[in-house]
Formats: sequence, structure tokens, C-alpha cells
Amino acid sequence: MALIPEAFIDELLQRVDIVDVVGARLALKRAGKEYQALCPFHDERTPSFAVVPQKQFFHCFGCGAHGSAIKFLMDYEGMAFPDAVEQLAAQLGMKVPRDAGGRAGDDDRLGPIYAVMAEATAYFRQELGGSARAREYFERREVGPEMIERYGLGYSPDRWDGLVGKLGRSPDRINLLAAAGLLSTREGGQPYDKFRDRVMFPIHDRRGRPIAFGGRILDQGEPKYLNSPETSLFHKGRELYGLWQARQSAQKLKKLILVEGYMDVIALAQHGIEEVVATLGTATTKEHAELAFRNADDVVFCFDGDRAGKQAAWRALESTLPRLRDGRQAHFVFLPDGEDPDSLVRKRGALGFREILNEALPLSDYFFTTLINDIDISSIDGRARLAARAQPLIEQMPDGAFRDLMREALAERTGARRVVPKAAAPAPARQVRPQVQRTLVRGALALLLARPQLALEIEVPAGLAWVDKPGADILRELLERIRQRPGVAPVDLIEAYAGTPTHAALLKLSLADLAGDEDGWRDDLASALERLAQEGQSQSNRRRDELSAKWRSGGLSDAEKQELQQLFRRE
Repeated sequence: MALIPEAFIDELLQRVDIVDVVGARLALKRAGKEYQALCPFHDERTPSFAVVPQKQFFHCFGCGAHGSAIKFLMDYEGMAFPDAVEQLAAQLGMKVPRDAGGRAGDDDRLGPIYAVMAEATAYFRQELGGSARAREYFERREVGPEMIERYGLGYSPDRWDGLVGKLGRSPDRINLLAAAGLLSTREGGQPYDKFRDRVMFPIHDRRGRPIAFGGRILDQGEPKYLNSPETSLFHKGRELYGLWQARQSAQKLKKLILVEGYMDVIALAQHGIEEVVATLGTATTKEHAELAFRNADDVVFCFDGDRAGKQAAWRALESTLPRLRDGRQAHFVFLPDGEDPDSLVRKRGALGFREILNEALPLSDYFFTTLINDIDISSIDGRARLAARAQPLIEQMPDGAFRDLMREALAERTGARRVVPKAAAPAPARQVRPQVQRTLVRGALALLLARPQLALEIEVPAGLAWVDKPGADILRELLERIRQRPGVAPVDLIEAYAGTPTHAALLKLSLADLAGDEDGWRDDLASALERLAQEGQSQSNRRRDELSAKWRSGGLSDAEKQELQQLFRRE
């Protein structure tokens, strides 16, 4: 597989602004020379997530997440390395080159799993053609051939060894099928098909590749729906069914409708309502909400009108609040009792269904209507209870006009504008910078990690090779890495040591505050290296004199004789 050249990665990270990348997805607030936000990788109430534009990396002081703009996309959006590179390059108008000597991405490891998922999809589609029962199911649900083709629908035969017999031609192939979440294993270790006698709904990623399946039983039985397990390709809390197809329907989606089931998506698309997606058998997560809003500014959450639907709607609201930056709007619609989007659109058609969508409640109305439902706001006690319920939720919203207006709406309902003041933004968490005991070696390392290009602007003294101090070998390695890759980013210098004790030490140095003016960093580095070289020369001279005296007394070992020869050659 062709790889992405390291030189291109270096150029990409030089040209991209990590503040733009992260800021498009998180609500950043400036804090001195850096930016802060609530960390998206763990739950927290005060921000410990920092974006450092000077060094072009992010770091969470709470959970330790760290990396470049590429790493952020990989962690935040669940992208493989090549996909993250492709997305950033496209934003900058850069074309990603490929060669045989560049950096290996996750596709080298995941590529075979993607391939076997595509084979499984083709197998299920072929089996659908041979199953009258499965075809009759889709006909009964009024799913036409164009929808079967568009969503890649299929059928898993009622056999324990259908898929494994077709695609598991060797132990390696069986391991791939298992890694893709397509097999289960008996107690004796014998693999068998996870999906049997089910109509199959492939779940696609942002590039249209199948990464998982949902399978619905044809007759009676449990579970009614069976989803793929979590795999290296699939994390159900981060994916929305039908998003790939919805994005193909329009260059820019104005609105996205979020429903609960696979067949709801397909039925609405069958009637021309194509901007629809579904969660994957789980409650709406913050990642679901963010993914939906990244694809459309307006999101309509569509739920059944029963108790379960209302509980699901409230969970969706709680997940949506932290994602409601200014310009984003969320609405909630509840269907008549006993109806779901599939049944309703078949009864009323697209026009009737859109009329229901047009009556959706704005998030603010749904928010207060739900909270007030069992409260008597004519009493002081009731208004106090409303404030106690609403305030913590409103404070989860990002800074902006919408949060301010929600505070005002709460004040109007409680009649306590001075009792319920505009709450101050949460105080930023005190981000404790690592305390680094300054030495010449650590100071030089910190400068290189802040601005690697400094190494190309100075002459490295020869005596640095003789320095025998803690960290000196790492300093020499970093200088060599920078000479080999003149555009290397600081985070790449650090990640080269991932999995070693050195990684933690370099990360700590990269987070440390540097003394002095940036304009003087070049001279600071040159001075530190020169002083180290002088110390190295002195150490070398002392050792040479020590071994020379020992040699004159005739007491050198063979190893010491060799060392003495090397010391003389250094002069």
C-alpha cells in the first residue's frame, strides 16, 4: 500500500492552524497565548483542555490527551490516520502524494478489515437475491430496489457457516472476519456466523465504506435487532446510520432529521425525505450530536410520543446542550401514539410528514415545557425548584448569545432577575504546568520541542558528541532527527518515543513555560549547546588524562586502551 511521505506530513502540519481545526469542533476561549475548552475526551466541568498555537498541539491536563491537528481528528472523529490527513489537506487545497517510503498509517493495519467488510456486504447482497422471504420482507415494508441499492441492504442466510464458509478460507481470513465483528466463537473455539436469518443493514463511515452491520430478524425472536460489536472500525456512540447517504443527497445539508431506527431512515428516504439519520440502538450521545451539527446547522430530533420516546428525547437534549454554539438550532418533534416515522410517512406521505416536522418545538420551548411540567411556578417554592433544575443545564451550554437568552428566559419564568443573575463562566481549571528542574540539557530540549527549526539556524558544536549527561543522548537524537526532517513538528518529535520512558519526559518538557523572549531562543539554544560542548571537552580531557596516567603504570584493560585511543582521536 502506498504511504504518505513524512515530508508532506511535516508541510501539512506547518500550514494548518490547530486553533482552526479544534475551534471548528469545540468552543475555545482565549487564555493568554493559548486557548481553553472543556475536554471532549473525558467528562469535566471546568476546562483543562489547552490548544497551544505556538507549538501547534493540544493537551488535556486532566486525561493526558495530546497531539497534533491530525491526532485531534483521529481521536475526536474516530478517523484513521490517512483520512485525517486527507481531510486537512483538502481544506488547504493540498493533494496528498503517495510513495513506498513514507509513513505507514492505520490503513496498513485496518485496510484488510475494511476489505473483508466490503466482501461481507457483497455476500449479504447476493444472498438477498436468493431469498424470497427476505425480498418479501422488504416488499411488505414498501422498500423499493433503488433503496436496496442505495443502502446496500442484504440478507444473512439461516446457516451457522454461511459467511465463514464463503469468506473464511484460511485462519488469517477467519481472524479478519472476527476482527470485523462478523463471527462468534463456541466454547471449543469453533467460529460461526454472528448474523443468521436476518435482513442486513450496512453501516457506512464518512467515506462510504461499510464498517458494521445491523441485522433484523425476519420472524419472531430475540433480539429483534442485532448490531455489530465495537471493533477497530466501529464505535456505535460515534456513528449515525444513513449519514453517508444523506450527505450524497445534497452538497450542503440545511437540516438533518435524527430518528431511532434503520427502517425509519429508509422509509423516509423512499418518500423523498433524504436528510435523515439514526442512532444505532443507543441513546443520543454528545458525539452523535456533534456529528449531526457538523453536517447541518439545524437538527430535528424525531421521537415516538410514548414514555420511552420522551425519555430518549430528554437524553438527546442533555447531549445537545454542550454542542449548541451560536448558529446551531435543535428542534424536537413527537409523533402520534402508536406511530413511528416508517408507519407515519407511509400513511401521510412526504408532505404530511413534513407538516409534522414544521410543528417541531424549538429546544428552548421543549426545555422549559418539560421542566415546568410537574412544577407550580405560581409559588416561590416552585420557581426556586425550576431555577435549581434549569441552571445547571443552561451552564453546560457554550458561551454565546443563545446561553444568555436562555438565562433571560429562566429569569422571566422565575421572576427573580436579581436572584438568578447571569452566572459567571466557570473559572478555568488551574492548569498546573510541569515543574522542570532546569539544566543545560533540559533547557536545550525544551527549546527544540518549542521550535525544532532552531536546530537548522545554528551550528552544532562538535564537542556535543562527548557530553555524558542525563538526556544528552536524546538531545543528540533530536538534533539529528530535525536535520533529517527539516519541517518536523514538535509533536512528531515527541511521538517518535511513544511507548518509552523518554516519551513522558519529552511531553513534560514540551508543556513547560520557556523563559525569555522568543526572539532570543536561537541564541539561547546556541549558548546552551556551546556550554555543553565545552563541558564535554573538559570531561573528555579529564578522562584522557586519567587513562593516560593509568597506562603509564601499565594497568589498562583492553577496553580502556580502546577508549583511550578514541579520546586521542577526538583532539
